[in-house]
Amino acid sequence: MEKRAGHKASSGVRGEQVVLVAGLPLFIGCRFALRAFAYWFVFCGGAFKQARSLGLSSPYHRLTLFTEPHRPVDFLRRRGWLEVVCGSMFSGKTEELIRRLTRARIARQRVEIFKPALDTRYHDQNVVSHNQNSIRSTPVQSPAEILLLAGGACDVVGIDEAQFFDETLVEVCRQLADQGIRVIVAGLDMDFLGRPFGPMPALLATAEFVTKVHAVCVCCGELAAYSYRLSASESQVLLGEADAYEARCRPCFLAGPAARPLIEAARAAQAPVARTL
Repeated sequence: MEKRAGHKASSGVRGEQVVLVAGLPLFIGCRFALRAFAYWFVFCGGAFKQARSLGLSSPYHRLTLFTEPHRPVDFLRRRGWLEVVCGSMFSGKTEELIRRLTRARIARQRVEIFKPALDTRYHDQNVVSHNQNSIRSTPVQSPAEILLLAGGACDVVGIDEAQFFDETLVEVCRQLADQGIRVIVAGLDMDFLGRPFGPMPALLATAEFVTKVHAVCVCCGELAAYSYRLSASESQVLLGEADAYEARCRPCFLAGPAARPLIEAARAAQAPVARTL
C-alpha cells in the first residue's frame, strides 16, 4: 500500500511538472501579447491626441490621392494646395486638366476655369484639348483678373496655358491656395528652344504636387519632352498646332531638321527582310 501510494504521489508530481512545462510557452505568449497591446495603445493614444490637436477626427483622416475630388469635412478650416501639370506639346496636359476639373464637378464642388485671352486656337472661351474635349472657361488678360473672379467664391480653380501669363501668376496661385482653394495649373514647362517657359519654373517650385506628362516623339517613337518648332519664327510665343510644332525626344530635338531622314534610314536598315515563297 505504501509503495502504491508513493507511486501515485510521484506520478502526480510528474503530471504537475508536465502541465507547468506545457503551459510555460502559453504564459510567455500571453505576456508578450499584453505588452505589445499596451505599447500599441500608448502609441495610438498619442497619435489620436496629435490628430485632435490638428482638428482631425483620426490620424488616418483624408488619406486621399491629390487627383481625386476633395471636399474638406471641416469647412471652417479648408486647406488649399497647388497642383501643376506640365509637359511638351501634345502630351495631354489640357486633357488631364479637364479630367480633374470634371471629377471635381461630379463631386459637386464649385469650379472656376481660366485661360489666357490670346489663346483662341480651338475656341474663344472654352478650354479645348487636342482630342477636342472641352470645358467652359473664362478668358482673362492678366492673372489679377483670376484673383478678382475666383477669390473665395469656389472650391477649385483651373488654369490652362499658364506659360502665357506673366510672373504675377505665381503670387495669384499662392493667394488662392492660402484661401483654401485647390488650384490646378497646366502649361508648357519649356519653350521651343528647350528653355524654362514664363512662370512655370516658379509654379513647379511652389506646388505641392507636380505631374509631368510626356508625348510620343514623331521621329523615333520614344517618350518626348520637347516641343520642336517647324517654322522659322524666333518669337517665344507662337500659337500653333500640329502644323507648327512636333513633339520630340532629346536626341531628335537636338538633331533638328536632320532628325527625320536619319530616323527613317535607321528604320529601313533595321526592317526585317521579307521571306519569299
